[in-house]
Amino acid sequence: MKSRSSSGGLVYSTETGRMCPVCRQPLAQCVCRSARPQPVGDGVVRVSRETKGRAGKGVTLVKGLPLAPAELTALGKQLKAACGSGGTVKDGVIEVQGDHVERVTAALVAQGYVVKRSGG
Repeated sequence: MKSRSSSGGLVYSTETGRMCPVCRQPLAQCVCRSARPQPVGDGVVRVSRETKGRAGKGVTLVKGLPLAPAELTALGKQLKAACGSGGTVKDGVIEVQGDHVERVTAALVAQGYVVKRSGG
């Protein structure tokens, strides 16, 4: 029989949404995630278009940005405004609704990032 502490505990609350299994705080106020170092990539930001798991709707994905979560959210907001589209930031990846690879690439190059288009 598994003990409650080894099974990870609460992972979702109807009040606050997803919970961190380590510090048991809502993900927005998670203290252990912010203490972890950000993974360092190769310094290249990859922009791609994907439709997988979205009922044929395309989204533009931006991966490999070496930013903290708050900075990533702010950049995501700027990119969505530049494209005139919606989107989100999930697990360090910015998703912009629609096929905006060229616009996103141009906006990131203007901010000084090294950008490569990945995928087809």
